[in-house]
Amino acid sequence: MSATIDARAVPRFPAGVRLQHDRAREQWVLLAPERVVELDEIAHAVLARVDGAADVGAIVAALAAEYDADAEQVRGDVLELFANLLDKRMLAVAAPAS
Repeated sequence: MSATIDARAVPRFPAGVRLQHDRAREQWVLLAPERVVELDEIAHAVLARVDGAADVGAIVAALAAEYDADAEQVRGDVLELFANLLDKRMLAVAAPAS
């Protein structure tokens, strides 16, 4: 993971990037100009919670509760996905308020 993401950081999709169900592929994708990332169920569950208001900690807590999963495992998976998308410039994070 190349980026360190604070649990209080708020992820959002940059301009031009959106989560969309692709009827041709019959799956969820992340669309950006001239790029498409096909999502598995887990990635979709995470990215469906990216609303520009919920912070990383809230997303992790919601997923851990919904799937009755270990919060630390969920946190690692979420941070790995977010770091990957940050590297591809398909996600942005706002620094936590001081």
